This record gives sequence, structure tokens and C-alpha cells, in this order.
Amino acid sequence: MTTTGTAAATAGATAEAAGEPGGTAPDRTPPDRTAPGRRGGPGGLRPWRAGLRRGVIELRHLVQNRKELTGHLSNIVVGLLVTSFIHDDVPGTHIPMAHLTLAGFAGYLLFQIGLLNLPQILVTEREEGTLLRLRATPGGIPAYLIAKSLLIVVMALGTLALLLGAGAVLVDGPLPHSAGGWLTLLWVAALGLLAVVPLGAALGAVLPNPREALALIMLPSMALLITSGAMFPLSRMPVLVQDIASVFPLRWIAQGLRSALLPDAARAAETAGSWQLPTVALVLAAWAVLGFLLAIPLLRRATRRESGSRLSARQTRARANGAPAL
Repeated sequence: MTTTGTAAATAGATAEAAGEPGGTAPDRTPPDRTAPGRRGGPGGLRPWRAGLRRGVIELRHLVQNRKELTGHLSNIVVGLLVTSFIHDDVPGTHIPMAHLTLAGFAGYLLFQIGLLNLPQILVTEREEGTLLRLRATPGGIPAYLIAKSLLIVVMALGTLALLLGAGAVLVDGPLPHSAGGWLTLLWVAALGLLAVVPLGAALGAVLPNPREALALIMLPSMALLITSGAMFPLSRMPVLVQDIASVFPLRWIAQGLRSALLPDAARAAETAGSWQLPTVALVLAAWAVLGFLLAIPLLRRATRRESGSRLSARQTRARANGAPAL
């Protein structure tokens, strides 16, 4: 999935949300004006309003960016193509294996948007000086985080809806069969995003540049896609691999979505012979708490360390390495 287009679009949204046409701000090191007394608005509502406004602007830029939309749609097309070539049944059942694969791939897309796309967006915008400019705006950092949360949630839920809707129409893919199934789909998707988005923000705060961000995250993500039971039953993997996969959120996101989308007979393919929904909730909640504990101080540290000299030095190194100036 491409993230360069999203980052470029959201860079312009920073200035547009502040009322600057063209999305360009002078390169300078401003004083930090985000002290509590300067955040404005009765009850602290101004950062929320600014964040929601910025989020809507970023979503509009995303919709208008054909390259970025093509990247998101290509992931859905890949998922549908893969499932269309799978004709076996889930072992021990008459449920098509394609249904299990599509449900797992839906979980992977949620995981990818939070843990792969978000860090690249944050690193790219840091390189462009967006975080530095936000220090000049009262309540700029809270508004920025609110906008990013809105962008990621809409991207993730939109991708999930398109994948499942297109799957149901084109390859007879699974959909929840009851109100309980729809409710499970919603809470697993929401808790799954809470588990991975803060981790993505924490990674984005520490990774050095967009190229290394992609290289460092892509390979582990693909390994988890293969070993977490997202594409085929986890019970087929060695016990050691099952134990390692169980540590990470992708295994539990995929399992929770399967419980919402597949009939109960599909539980036979699970390692425990059940959906383990309480465990799904506990593991994802634990990852959400850990992610928030890591993301908040790391983002604050990254923001405090931003300066005009650091930005200039990074851009000089990028030009020396043959990368285009940001």
C-alpha cells in the first residue's frame, strides 16, 4: 500500500488547516506554544475542532489523490484475486477456505494501515518539517493527533467495508449472519485499530527516514501475515510458530474477524477449537495500553527535539544520498 501520496497530501493539509494557501510554511524553529494555557477554547474544544477540520481536509486530499487511492484499491484487488483461486474447504468442514482467507486478509489490512502506513506518514511529515511547524500553533500537536486518528480510522473502516462488500458480490465472500456477528465485527475492528495505531505512532516517532521505515516494517509484517493464521489455518503451523504468532496482535485480529464472518463450524480449524473471544479482547487491549504508553512519550520527545537545524541537516543528508528534497 502506498503512503507517499498520503504524506504529501497531509503535509498540505497542515497549512491549509491553518489558513495558509498552497500548504507551504517558512522553515524556522518556532517557540513551543502548546502550553496548557495557550490551547484555547472553552473546555479545550479548540484542538478538537482544529483536529477534526484538519482530518476532514486530509481525507479530502486523500480522495482527490488518484495515485494513493489506486494503492489502497490494489490491496483489495490482491485479496480478491488470491481468494478467487482458492477452492479447497477448511479442514474438517464444508466451509470454503477462501472465506477463511478473506477474513484473515481483512485483519491484515487493518494491521497494515495502523502499523505500516501510519509510521511512514509520520516519518515523512517529520522530514518535511510538519511537526516543527506545529510547535508554532497553540494546541497544534493534539489537533494533529486527532486528525491522524480520524484519517486512519476512516481509511481502515473504508478499506474493510470495500473488501468485504466486493468479496460478497464478486467471490461470494463471507458477511456476518446475525446482529451478534456485526457487533463482533465492529468491536474487533475497533479494538484491533486501538492495538496497532499507537504502535504505529511510536514507530513513526523513532524511525529515521521514510525509506528505512518501509524496509524495517515491511518484512516483519509479511512474516506475520504468513505465520499468524491470516491466510490459512494457524493449526497447520509448528507449535513454536503458533506460540510466537500468539504474542502479536495480528493473530487475534484475524481470529476475531473470522468469528464474526464465519459460521461456528469453522472453529474446528482454530488451535483451541474455539474463537477465544475473551482472549482476543484481552490481548488486543493489552497491546493498546502498551502502545499508548510508548507512543505518548516518544511523540513528545520527537516533537521537542525538532529544530530548524535538525531539519536542515536531514534534508542535506537526503540530497547527498540522491533523494529528492522534501
